[in-house]
Amino acid sequence: MRRVGLVVAGIAVFWALWEAYRWIGESLGITWPFPVNETNMPHIHDMLHAFTQPLQPGGPPLIHYEWHWALFTMKEALLGFVLGGLIGFGLAVLLAHSVILRRGLLPYIVISQTVPILAIAPMVVVGLGTKGVTPWVSVAVIAAYLTFFPVTINTIRGLHSADRRALELMRSYAAGNWRILWKLRFPAALPYIFAALKISATASVVGAIIGELPSSIQDGLGGQIINYSQYYTTQPTGLWATNVIAAALGITFFLVVLITEKVVVRRAPENVA
Repeated sequence: MRRVGLVVAGIAVFWALWEAYRWIGESLGITWPFPVNETNMPHIHDMLHAFTQPLQPGGPPLIHYEWHWALFTMKEALLGFVLGGLIGFGLAVLLAHSVILRRGLLPYIVISQTVPILAIAPMVVVGLGTKGVTPWVSVAVIAAYLTFFPVTINTIRGLHSADRRALELMRSYAAGNWRILWKLRFPAALPYIFAALKISATASVVGAIIGELPSSIQDGLGGQIINYSQYYTTQPTGLWATNVIAAALGITFFLVVLITEKVVVRRAPENVA
């Protein structure tokens, strides 16, 4: 209950700061870094009110559509998160056990993250589309691209964080690399892995939304962000409301990983003993 109270208090403080800055900006005519007005900073209650307005006359409210758009993007992000996590973990195990591979491949893995995702997304969607891959699966691949890197880097560090004395003891008992990995290195790496997964959880949502832009998918949040941006000057609350849903989706992914971490790490062998 205390944490729930802190979350509610944090939202209330953010709401108050937003409205206070908006009032000050309008009163003083602030124009930097952007003019403060109904378009650039609508009232938060206006954003929330937009959820209750019908998208079409006589139709269901906007929140009905936002829910379905969020579910579609969640499907893409979830597949990308799982795929990227597995690829990242596999690469980390491989590189952690080979200095030659680590020195040869790690620089290219780092370089891969310096290429703008907006430049890669169209190539992935078009390239996989020629192979008959469903567009939403192509978007999941883009989400996986943003997910695998933090998992790879943190897992390598975590696998190397095992106690050297315990490592020497297991080797003295002729334990193989596979047994050492699962009995010693992997439990030691769990905090590092979950730290990476918390980063990747939100990155997968961002990757899914960005990936929807060049794929012309209209069933997810990315396509609707593009649609609402075209009418931003006349209807800014629709875009802001969609952004709120996208942020809520990312926070949900983060919270799921956080809860899983508390369950798994608490039951790790070194904490149970």
